[in-house]
Amino acid sequence: MEEKARDTLIELKHIKKVFEDGVTVIEDLSLEVKKGEFVTLLGPSGCGKTTILRMIGGFEKPTSGELLLNGKDISSLPPNERPINTVFQKYALFPHLNVYDNIAFGLKLKGLDKKTQEEKVKKVLDMVDLAGFEKRSISTLSGGQQQRIAIARAIVNEPEVLLLDESLSALDYKMRKEMQLELKEMHRKLGITFIFVTHDQEEALTMSDKVVVMSDGDIQQVGTPEDIYNEPANLFVADFIGASNIFKGKMVGKKQVEFGGTVFECVDDYDVDTLIDAVVRPEDVEITEAGKGQLEGEVLTCDFKGIFYVTNVKTDRAEVEIHNLKSFRTGDRVGLNIAPDSIHIIPYDTSINHYEGRLDRLLPGRGFMIVFEDFTLQDIPYSAIYPGAREADEGHELLDEKGQEISWQGAGVVVSFLPEDAVLSDDPEAGFVTGNIFNFIYMDDHYRYRVRSESEEDYIVNDEYLWNHGDHVSISVPMEKLHFERK
Repeated sequence: MEEKARDTLIELKHIKKVFEDGVTVIEDLSLEVKKGEFVTLLGPSGCGKTTILRMIGGFEKPTSGELLLNGKDISSLPPNERPINTVFQKYALFPHLNVYDNIAFGLKLKGLDKKTQEEKVKKVLDMVDLAGFEKRSISTLSGGQQQRIAIARAIVNEPEVLLLDESLSALDYKMRKEMQLELKEMHRKLGITFIFVTHDQEEALTMSDKVVVMSDGDIQQVGTPEDIYNEPANLFVADFIGASNIFKGKMVGKKQVEFGGTVFECVDDYDVDTLIDAVVRPEDVEITEAGKGQLEGEVLTCDFKGIFYVTNVKTDRAEVEIHNLKSFRTGDRVGLNIAPDSIHIIPYDTSINHYEGRLDRLLPGRGFMIVFEDFTLQDIPYSAIYPGAREADEGHELLDEKGQEISWQGAGVVVSFLPEDAVLSDDPEAGFVTGNIFNFIYMDDHYRYRVRSESEEDYIVNDEYLWNHGDHVSISVPMEKLHFERK
């Protein structure tokens, strides 16, 4: 316990953030940052990563929860009283001041003597490889140089933590690549904690000790770059971090999985018949001669990307992306092989598409009416909830197999369904619930959509057709595909 206390610098405990307009950006987030780590908050725009950074920096206050620095809650502490400095996306340099005065600005506010200021400014300019630039005007500097001056100004006060908010996004590709390596080296020299925000997966994997993958205000996975890439915790991480082939399948034996119409050996072991998603990175698929592979298909495209080719092959049941060193022609028949340790298995999340409701009324001769937060289901057979149940002769009571009356009024019920059993429609009357598509990924022969209702309940649906982000859709499920359980 004492070792953890010494090791942990920043701790967020059950942080919630609701803005003045009522929008909840962070619902319940907990995270630990250790001393000296380079931590990257990675995710798409709007996922809450910059909000977390601003709360750590003191520019936003959590609605609830604890934000600890060295074990003390700093949630109400203003930015200037925290041993934390921030490098903003726009750098926020003073255009009317030269390089020296920009860097020394904070030192002057602290009242340090001139000699100390000069020593500290010289030290950080050496560190960012801009010695001799003291008298230069900010307007004469390149984007990369301005970025380094912003970092120098932030570290000259010797903070415990440096926050970087998408600080490389304004640079061109080549400069961004160079600055990634420079930032990593700076972190090594300084030995302080870096917390970096980006939506660029390559940046996160290149620089970080620890990556925090976020989506929709929630942490999806925390781990080393290698863990995040090779062992994604869920489909969002697998799809967001690099390119992935994702196949729907199931376990058919000990360390044997079936997808794409073929049985493969794998290294993950789950119960037989467990429904799974198999993740295979494009560089882990081997192209061989037709008739000699575990899968066979036709080359759709083959595009040169500088150091490898991106080849897309259409098999009987899926479209597979491969990164390889050899060129193929459109229409070529090829075989595909996948090694056991190249297949990462993610079991279906058994909690998805589970919704709690209550038995509201009995509809004589028809079945139950069940009320949920988002929707109401009618004409649900009594036996779906109480096996062997039947109506009494009067039609307003329910009897069990022994003829005893069932006390069903208000009883809790959970309904669930698989993503592949649901159907999307643009007709709001076609389904039992409506919502907007806010996320989707492409799988072997279909898309997997996340649909959010007005009450912010999420629904997962597989569909072969391409819908757009933000589309308003309805969801229907055949009665025989709905599964009911009493709570």
